[in-house]
Formats: sequence, structure tokens, C-alpha cells
Amino acid sequence: MPQPKSDLSRSLVALEQEKTVVAVVELSLATWLVGGVVPGIKREPLKKLVPDQEALLTLLHRWRDEAIAAGHEIARMVVAFEAGRDGFWLARWLRIRGIEAYVIHPTSIPVSRERRRAKTDRLDIELLKRSLLGWLRGEKKHCTMAAIPTLEAEDAKRPTREREQLVGKRTGIANRMKAALVRLGIRGFNPKLRKAPEQLPALRTPEGCPIPLNTLAELQREMAHLRFIDEQIKQIENARLEQLKQAPQQESNAKVLHLQRVNGLGIETADMLIHEVLQRDLRDQRAVARYAGLTGSPDESGARRREKGLAKAGNARVRRGMIQFAWRFLIHQKDSALAHWYQASVIAGKKRKTMIVALARKLLIALWRFVTTAEVPQGVVLRPAS
Repeated sequence: MPQPKSDLSRSLVALEQEKTVVAVVELSLATWLVGGVVPGIKREPLKKLVPDQEALLTLLHRWRDEAIAAGHEIARMVVAFEAGRDGFWLARWLRIRGIEAYVIHPTSIPVSRERRRAKTDRLDIELLKRSLLGWLRGEKKHCTMAAIPTLEAEDAKRPTREREQLVGKRTGIANRMKAALVRLGIRGFNPKLRKAPEQLPALRTPEGCPIPLNTLAELQREMAHLRFIDEQIKQIENARLEQLKQAPQQESNAKVLHLQRVNGLGIETADMLIHEVLQRDLRDQRAVARYAGLTGSPDESGARRREKGLAKAGNARVRRGMIQFAWRFLIHQKDSALAHWYQASVIAGKKRKTMIVALARKLLIALWRFVTTAEVPQGVVLRPAS
């Protein structure tokens, strides 16, 4: 029974509990703990399984048969588990076999505010069960379900995420090399340059000594590692460009090419935004900003009014990318209405850091409209269509 994508905070399908087998799964590396609510059975069964989807399916069918034997007509079977290391494959596998499967946002489940509380798999199962039943009844604030992507949609995110990890590793290697040189008193040498490995043996410390042998060997290995990572990053970028060239009419590729027409927005950022947020079925502009974690977190109680900053509850990649793009936007789109709004706000005395986040939020909403309705933001310069 498909769940509408527009609202995953509550179920829009009426729950007939006497005709529904409900199960929640606590996934781990070694075992799966499955708890159920089965019509006609007074006890609430709890079963520990080896991590095997066939065993889980067999257990669900057994519970269904027990409910039928108790005189209940079962029309629906629902399974839910928390999002985590196992991803969404199990939900897709169950749905193919006619089982309603949902993935719960872990942070959406309210927990006790006690400083120290008991936490076991059995207690977690009971908490998941209560949250799922409340969600199935259509009550809000019990939990929120994650949208389950297709295998192709998940795979499309991998190049951007892999490149992000490689760029982080590259930065770490460069920082370690610079720190090693500064420790010897050598400044002003850029270890990322192409000819850096050749120039390394000629470097001298302030005492006039060459770089010690062990440190020299370490730096040479780090430089070799850096060149290897640079080559991998180039492979990812070239593969992306080749894919866009070979299939420009494919839906996601067409959106990437359309979005990168915005002057100052490159292929990398466009690809990340399309696959991480702009292809999602989001309800409105508030949902777009909330998904990126670019909304505020006010703290109000009585006469006290204060803002605690960004909620940071959304996609961190989108949030970082949009804040970086907001700074570039001010350089490449100086005559746009959004750039004028930012400059006027700063002149009026508002903090630049606060306003750049506000600009990032407005930009994300504007790009969402540009992709979904082709509405060009006022004053924004576009590159010619390729």
C-alpha cells in the first residue's frame, strides 16, 4: 500500500488493527530482533533472527497464519525499522514481495529526557512499536518516515559523495605535509605543486641542514598518495562529464545541465543539488529549506525570545554546498535582486554571517523553482544552453 510522498510525518491510510500484522525490526551486524503486534494473539511476540531477509519473511508469514488461525482476516502486513548502516535495501526487498515497509528517521522518535536511562534492544523494540502504531493511526509527532529511494537514485549520489570524501582526504594530506615542514622551520613551500617532489630534496632548514631522512621519506609517500587521490578525483569528474555528454536527455542529466546554466554554479555543485535535494518530491519552499537544515531554531518561553542558530537537522552536504555557493553568488551575480538584498541588509547593520545563511536559504528556494518551474530568479545571469 504506497504511502504518498507529500507527507511522511503520518499515515494517510486508515489502520484496521484487527486486520493488520505489524512488525518492527532492530537491525544489527550479528542479529535482527523482530517484535510484532499480531491480531488474535494476546502476547506480543519477540523473535531473534540471524541477519537473513528470507528468515524475516518466513516469520512474518508465520505470524499471519497464526492470526488467520485465530479467526482474523489479514489484509495488510507492515514492517518498519530505523534508518542506519543497512540503508534501504531491506525495505525495497520487502515491498517487492507485497509487504508494506517503512524506514523511520531515528531522530524523529521522542525519547526520555532522563540523564541516564536504560537502553536495550528490547526497550528499543517497544519504543519503535509504539511510534509505528501511532504513525499508522495518523497521529503526528510519533515519528517520521524516510522516503525510500530506488537503487538507481541511491547509486546516482555515489560520485558526488565519493568526491567529497576524496577532497577531504586531499586536504588532510596537504595539511600534514605543511605541518611537517613548518616543524622543521620551512615555510613558503607548497607541497601540492606538480614539481614539489623534485624540489623536496633541495629544501634546507633554517640551520642549513637538509630534511631528515625519515621525514623526507614520509613526505615523499604523502606526495605519492596525494597524486593518487588527485587522479581519482579527475576520474570521477571525467566520468560525470562523459555521462552528461552521452545522455543529455536523461531526466537527471537534463536537470543538471539546466541548473549549471546559472553563472557561478559549476557541474559539481549542480550535480550534488539535483541528486541530493532538487529531485525529491518536496511539498513547498518551507520543506526545501527545512530539508537542507537552513531554518532557524527559535527558543521562546514567556518573555524570553532568542534564536539559537541553524537547526542543522537536514542534509549537511546541501547546507555546506549552498553556503559556499552563496559566497560565489555574490561575486558572479552582483546585479541580481538577491545580491542587492544581501548588500542592503549588511549596510543596514545585520551580521554578514547571519545574512549569508539567509541568502543560502533564499538561493536554494530560487534554484528549486528554477528546476521545477523554469522560473529564473530576478537579475540572475544564465549561461547559453549547451
